[in-house]
Formats: sequence, C-alpha cells, structure tokens
Amino acid sequence: MKNIFKRIVVSILTFEAKLLIKRMKPQIIAITGSVGKTSIKDAVYDVFKNRMHVRKSDKSFNSELGVPLSVLGLPTAWSNPLMWLRNIIDGAMLVVHPGKYPELLILEMGVDRPGDMDKLTAWIKPDVVVLTRLPDVPVHVEFFDSPEAVIREKEKLVHALKPEGVLIFNQDDPRAAQIAAETRQQSIGYSRYSLSPFTASADRIVYENGNVIGFEFMLTHVDRAVLCRVQGTVGVQHAYNHAAAAAIASVFQIDIDAVAEALRGHVPPPGRMRLIPGLKDTLIIDDTYNSSPAASEQSLKTLGEIKGVKRRIAVLGDMMELGQFSTREHERIGALVPRFADKLVTIGVRARGFSAGALGAGMDEKHMLEFPDALTAGRELQTLIKAGDVLLVKGSQSIRGERFVEELMAEPEKAEELLVRQDPVWKRK
Repeated sequence: MKNIFKRIVVSILTFEAKLLIKRMKPQIIAITGSVGKTSIKDAVYDVFKNRMHVRKSDKSFNSELGVPLSVLGLPTAWSNPLMWLRNIIDGAMLVVHPGKYPELLILEMGVDRPGDMDKLTAWIKPDVVVLTRLPDVPVHVEFFDSPEAVIREKEKLVHALKPEGVLIFNQDDPRAAQIAAETRQQSIGYSRYSLSPFTASADRIVYENGNVIGFEFMLTHVDRAVLCRVQGTVGVQHAYNHAAAAAIASVFQIDIDAVAEALRGHVPPPGRMRLIPGLKDTLIIDDTYNSSPAASEQSLKTLGEIKGVKRRIAVLGDMMELGQFSTREHERIGALVPRFADKLVTIGVRARGFSAGALGAGMDEKHMLEFPDALTAGRELQTLIKAGDVLLVKGSQSIRGERFVEELMAEPEKAEELLVRQDPVWKRK
C-alpha cells in the first residue's frame, strides 16, 4: 500500500512539475555524476543568486520524487500522508498561479536503479548538463549489472540536452571526457590535473597559527587567473567545484573574477570535509554525508596532507550499495589507510574490510579499532583521543557518522548548525 501511495504521489507531482516548466520555461542546469553533485550545485547557486531569480534542489533532492519537489519548491513530507496531500494541492495551485517563478533552476539528477534517468529526462530537457566524476566503482552499482551500466544510465541526461545546450564536464575523468567527445552540442571542460578551459591548480591547505583553516588554489581561464579560498573545509574537490561553477557561469557570460568574488564567502554543505573543532583540542574533518570508494580515497589523501598534527585517525564506516564489489572495495580502500593515517577506526560490519585491507598493507593491529555503530564509537573514542589528533570521519548515510561527530565535537550545541541530517525526522531514525 505504501509503495502504491508513493507511485501515485510521484506521478501527480511529476505531472504538476512538467506543466509548470512548460508554462514558465525556466532555464535548467542539471547536474549528474557519482561524486560532487550537491557541492557543485551549491557553488553554482552562490554564483547566480544575486544575479537572477534562481532555485536549487533542496539538500540532495535528486530522485524521481526529489526533482519534482525541487521544481515545485515544495518540502518532503516524509511519511505523513496529509502533508503529501497538502503538497499535491499546493503544486496544483502553483501551476495555476505561479507568481514570480525562478528564471533558472539548478537541479541534481541522480540514479539508484536502471530506468531512473529515463523517468527524469522524459520531462526535463536541460539547457546545461554538468557531468562530474564517473569512477570505476560508482555508488548504487549494487542495483545495476555493471559499473558501465551506471554510467550509461547517467549519460542519458547528456542525451536529453537541448540541441543548443552546453555540456560541462570533468576533463580529468576519462569517461566524462569520452562522453563529451561524442556529444554534438558544445562542451566545456574543467579540471585540476589536466589543461582545460577552466583549470584549478596549485591547491594547498591553509594554516593560521599552526591550525588548519581552509583550502586555496588558483583558477585559470585562458590568460586570466584568480586566487580562490574556501574557509572551514579542505580537499581538492573544492577546486573542482569552483572550476565547474566557473565553466557553467561562462555559458551565462559571467567571468572568473566575478565567480571568485561570488564564492568568496561560500561555505560547503554540512558533512562535506568540514573542519569542526573537537574535544581535547582535536580537529574533526566531517565527511559524513555519504561515502563511495572514489570519495573515500580522496578524503584519505587529504587527511595525509595535513601537517603539524599528533596523530591522523581515519574513522571509516560502511560503504553501501556496492553489491558484488563491496568486499573488494572495502579492502582496497583499507590498504590505502597506512599511507595516510596512523590509526584506523571502523564502524559497521562491512567496514571490517577496511581493517583487513589495512592489516594486509602493513598496519599493526594494535592501531585498529572496530565498532558496531557510530554512537558507540564516538563515546569510546572520547577517552582515547589526544590533543593534536585530527580525525577524518567518513561513511555512507545509513552509518549516521554525524552521531560520532556530535559525540566528539567541542561544541555539541552547534550540531544542528554544523552537522548533516539534523532535522527532527532524521534525528528519530
């Protein structure tokens, strides 16, 4: 009954969203890929928000339900049938009386299962498509025949691009670059490790009085270069986010100086490599929003780059939805841990594969701890951490790594402001 109700709600909201787009004709920037969709979306929004009436997907609304909600500007009603009925009524009213509707929509479009992108592209025809990374083992591969099948599903968004549309793609990613080469519409690349129209380079972690405070890099387009800095977070992904935002902005005749200025105060969303002061003068790198092999590998590399710390502690939770690749990928990522961390803490059953991989790569078992859940791990580590430690915390959504962070953050009263999944419904789960 619940699934039938959901299908009915999705069908009605999708119909309303389709009518609204047909009537108001907003420009649409649609973002897909396996890494970085939400962060790029938020960066792009900050570039445009003071230039035109723009709306972005709320949080990570990127599914067959989330995208219509974003188009209609409606909240999720979770499991409340009356609230869903209210959403349907509000959606109908919006179609009839749209008022001042956004000129530009910035939408995440993700896939969980085969056919998901078909459902979205049946009524979404973007003006700009952004293709982020397409790694060897993408998240959600569990529900597909192969990693290549996931990529083919995401590629359908490129095929939905308007004839006069523009493809923005990660030029460092060979699969994204191949798709761009086969696309008849104009394509613009962005990169960090190869030369592209929008290249980030010379990235480094920024320190103040010996403490990590952010991340900076140069962004170059043709013969112009600007220095970009992101406060309160670290990681090369921010270089990609800014480069992608600049490439998208160029389609709207916005230059990189204006992009850098617009992003000067940009703060990435919670749970994406955010720097949070911890108990006992420690530092937490909060990357708890979600996890995948590619993202975990990059996060570990960033942990290894931080200087002047006592111990680097990798706190890694289960990576979900990897199907037949789960054991292999947990052990592969675990084998990287000794290169970038002094200690390993695992959360969850699958995460024990991290320990197996680390042990095989030479890490001493005495430097490993295993816990069944995030809350237990957080409480236990309160007695084990020392001043000068830096902890990277990463895991898939279901591990609820934010609970671990809340146990160890110096100011837990700021959890609602700083951590991911803090609304009442999530807190009850």
